[in-house]
Amino acid sequence: MTFSLNSKHGRSMTTHGFVLQALRDGILDGSVAGGTRLIQADLARELEVSITPVREALRDLATEGLVVFDPHRGFRVRTLDLAEVRELYELRMTLEPLTVRRVAERVSDDQLERAEDLRQAMEHATNVSEWSELNRRFHATLVEGDGGSRLAQIVEGLRDSASAYVSLSLSASPERIAESDREHAQLIELYRSKDIEGAVALTVQHLHTTLSTIEEAYEKGLL
Repeated sequence: MTFSLNSKHGRSMTTHGFVLQALRDGILDGSVAGGTRLIQADLARELEVSITPVREALRDLATEGLVVFDPHRGFRVRTLDLAEVRELYELRMTLEPLTVRRVAERVSDDQLERAEDLRQAMEHATNVSEWSELNRRFHATLVEGDGGSRLAQIVEGLRDSASAYVSLSLSASPERIAESDREHAQLIELYRSKDIEGAVALTVQHLHTTLSTIEEAYEKGLL
């Protein structure tokens, strides 16, 4: 495994942040393949840090879904489970339209401004991991008015579970990022004009296209 020690953040980050970014980028750019065991001592030696920030970073990546932990074998990079992905997206395409209908009429100007700031930041993101985090925040911003509901909690959990797969598929199909950026701009305009059914339709289209991207990358052996 080879990780870049010269990311744009470099050592201006905390040691934990530096290790987390290096590992995340290595997984998302394909340098570290799915199924690879991540041995803490080896990673610490390669990244020239102590074991502690490596352990903390691996726990964070497990929370993000990019790595999985086995009590007997330790950490390894997640491999794609296509059946799980399809189930996640079937649930999202069923439930997210309900969320959109609940929040679209009362979305605030402040939410839309923050969503627009995130959308513009996505257009200037320099790697998939940065784009994916901005994308997560973008969608969360649009629906935050429903944040206390049971539905919102379920949808957020589904979105978080899918995020690792989204990141991996975009690494394999980077052209999808520009298409997503255009859809995000359209979605903001639909929310701004209170076009609820248009926002619902675009949300479902967005999810369907993302699932198709993951499936195509998997069938080509890129994931």
